[in-house]
Amino acid sequence: MNQSSARPEKQELPSAFRDWLCELGWCKASERVLAVPLEGGVSSDIWQFEREGHAYCVKRALSRLKVAALWEAPVSRNAYEADWMRFVNRIDPSYAAICLANDREKGMLLMPFLPPERYKLWKTMLYRGACHADDARAVGFRLAHIHAMAAKEPELLASFDHMASFKAIRLDPYLLATAEHHPDLREPLLELAEQSAQSKHSLIHGDVSPKNMLLGPDGPVFLDAECACWGDPAFDIAFCLNHLLLKRVWVPVNHALYRSSFSQFIAGYRSAFDQFGVWETWSSLEARVVKLLPALALARIDGKS
Repeated sequence: MNQSSARPEKQELPSAFRDWLCELGWCKASERVLAVPLEGGVSSDIWQFEREGHAYCVKRALSRLKVAALWEAPVSRNAYEADWMRFVNRIDPSYAAICLANDREKGMLLMPFLPPERYKLWKTMLYRGACHADDARAVGFRLAHIHAMAAKEPELLASFDHMASFKAIRLDPYLLATAEHHPDLREPLLELAEQSAQSKHSLIHGDVSPKNMLLGPDGPVFLDAECACWGDPAFDIAFCLNHLLLKRVWVPVNHALYRSSFSQFIAGYRSAFDQFGVWETWSSLEARVVKLLPALALARIDGKS
């Protein structure tokens, strides 16, 4: 975990977090633990604290997400993220932060803090025009590598059969909510949601976005895999491409960077797909991405996100 902007002053870590750290043996019951609240997006509370000269993050999933519309999701997704991190660390430890501990019932997770001096948030770097299209290529390559390695282990389905959670966090607030705003598109959007729910090919991250990517000294680092499930790799691809597409509206002056990043993400993914891919043909995967991309773009406007 990482915080790229100016951080607030330290304050006492909330008791729920401190009590869990005590259970883990990381602090004493009578001890005050000072911590800094980090930006957890809309789905989590995250605190950074230090022990014996090292920095860590403790994270708790929220049952109600911090958005204007009512958006509820099971806190069990925190455990899905921990399981995803452990699997990805088996592929390459540089691809994701390390899960040091997690509690499925409490919805809590402990990981190292990745210092912003060495790990730059991709979203911020894109906004500033301070990154390169090669970064997007590396993200695409690593994503395809993860998809391919997971597809070779179909027994993972038993551990990541979380489609109900994925529907609650992704398909409902994006595609189904958008269908309510656009009655003329209701049927194709519902069909697309159903297709995404039924297309189960590999382990997906579910939230591949520049806000969840750090550019580190050893390459991109994936964060916040709360939506992880056995699903459709096309969703991960389209989800990230959608962010790169809409960045052209966000900061028009960086249009060339976003356009090249869009193309290089695809190139990087295709490179790893050709090298490692086993689950389907490129043409069938690409066809689903093409259908999802415009729907997700519209969902960023009229969905709940």
